[in-house]
Amino acid sequence: MAALIRRIISTANAPAAIGPYSQAVVVDRTVYVSGQLGMDPSSGQLVQGGVQAQTRQALVNMGEILKAAGCSYENVVKTTVLLADMNDFTNVNDVYKKFFRTNYPARAAYQVAALPRGGLVEIEAVAVLGPLSNA
Repeated sequence: MAALIRRIISTANAPAAIGPYSQAVVVDRTVYVSGQLGMDPSSGQLVQGGVQAQTRQALVNMGEILKAAGCSYENVVKTTVLLADMNDFTNVNDVYKKFFRTNYPARAAYQVAALPRGGLVEIEAVAVLGPLSNA
């Protein structure tokens, strides 16, 4: 059996990893995007403005990583949303639907005890490279 190739994705247009992990990893046609916080890539700090501002920035960061991997939001098939407070679910959805407009990815959402750097939301994704058609 031939070995699959693992490609590490890294872009300066998204925040650098704050631990021993990659921004994303591609194996075969699957892109695994690490959880993104609402951090400004230039300052490394969480953006101001609450959960909606952090959600928007997390998704912008994700978009930059997807772009570096050779795809876009349309290629995302699964996301996981981690919330510091489940009461923010609706506010997060209001921003999320501006990035994912149709053929929504599968998704899970959880409230967690805490997020790195005191973040209010973190979003990870799985995407598939190449064109996708809908059944």
